[in-house]
Amino acid sequence: MGKEQQIRSLFADAMAGRMDRRGVMRRAAALGLSVPVAAALAQESIRGALAQQQDGTLDVTYYNWILDLHPTLNTINEEFGGTTPINAQVAPTQGFGIDTFIAEARDQTSTYDLYIGVTPFLEMIQLTEAGVIGPWDEFLPEGMLDSLIPAIREEGSYDGQFYVWPFLLDVIVQGWNGDLVQRAELDPEAAPATWDEFIANAQKVKDSGVAPFGLTFDFHAWRSLIPITHSISTDVYDPETGVFQWNSEPAVQALEIMKEMMPLANPDVLNEGTTDGGVNQTPDEQAFASQQAAYYIKYQNAHLRFAGTWQDPAMLRLGALPKTEDGEGGTVFWTTGAVLMQYGADKEAAAEYMQTLTNDQRIWEQSVTGNAAANQPAVGQLPVYQTVWDEYEANRPAWLTDWAFAIKDGLGAAQSIRPTAMSISQFNTAAPFYVAYLRGEESDAKAALDKAMDAVMAEYETATS
Repeated sequence: MGKEQQIRSLFADAMAGRMDRRGVMRRAAALGLSVPVAAALAQESIRGALAQQQDGTLDVTYYNWILDLHPTLNTINEEFGGTTPINAQVAPTQGFGIDTFIAEARDQTSTYDLYIGVTPFLEMIQLTEAGVIGPWDEFLPEGMLDSLIPAIREEGSYDGQFYVWPFLLDVIVQGWNGDLVQRAELDPEAAPATWDEFIANAQKVKDSGVAPFGLTFDFHAWRSLIPITHSISTDVYDPETGVFQWNSEPAVQALEIMKEMMPLANPDVLNEGTTDGGVNQTPDEQAFASQQAAYYIKYQNAHLRFAGTWQDPAMLRLGALPKTEDGEGGTVFWTTGAVLMQYGADKEAAAEYMQTLTNDQRIWEQSVTGNAAANQPAVGQLPVYQTVWDEYEANRPAWLTDWAFAIKDGLGAAQSIRPTAMSISQFNTAAPFYVAYLRGEESDAKAALDKAMDAVMAEYETATS
């Protein structure tokens, strides 16, 4: 596209309100437009966004992977649009980034009414404190809060109000390739009960030669270190700040367990992912999909999606996370949900949309079963309403598998990660220190996590000052 066409495109996007103020200024500078022209265009982008909100259209934006994994959304949106105009877009987010939303809120505007893609422990407090989102409470259907699984209701609440309407449930579990495990002369139906057993089984798989790696995991703390810590103890959060106690005894023990896993894992297991700021398309996913590793620690949707590439996906097995001999037996769960933009216009329509979306059984059927004809594997993300699960118990749908009940029942031993104002930066700050221990650059787990704790608390002071 030539420069003249790029300028025309910029003017069109700004006038229509398709870009936030910062994006307009950045593109204008790159195209060499004068500061007064850029400022005028930025103001037009705000007017355009406000006009778009006021036209009765519900503006919804999704973290991109939600649309990728749940294509039924497109059908639901089309049907919803038959009575309420809806404009659905991919969100301007990467690596849980929310800068665009914060920048718009400073200008007291929002391109969107509703953002679906918030994990409460990551973004909820930051979005709330920045004035980006408002509580759902006054717009909720009667009885909706009481219908939620209690732990999930608590997860989406902050300072006495409800901020994240949950949509998709994930729980950290163990999964394994039943074919590889059986060929290694282990019982493919038996879930390792302890971390010692898990590691011993992985060693046997590797020694047998049926796969080059006995196990794999995702090194990001919320997907490995913290769930393993919860399997030992969930009493690992500061009661005042909510900060995970990185150098607590259970966390140190968890890191030592991960160090024992390292020789049995794919050599690139500590590498960042290749998309979404490094948090997705991680090396563990490829190792499990290619049947190079037998045992796998992650949320259930990873096991299901990547086993979907096997010749026989039915060989996937899922079980509760192992624990130590005297461990608590906990794990981590989270939901991905929707937040109501403070400066959005169609709040009642947003609530109606979320009620429609989260109760549409087509979402859950496709998530559990996939669609082989369309080459779409099962995703395995599950509904969040206790009332829905009660109905499943009373009148079980033919498509609902046993593992879905097992995952949901695992919530009894699961705990969400406590939210803080640091969002993703807590985990990014701690990672270099515990990774140094896993790489062998630091010899003592406690020393590594002492450094992580100091760095995280410095980050906390910055985030809350």
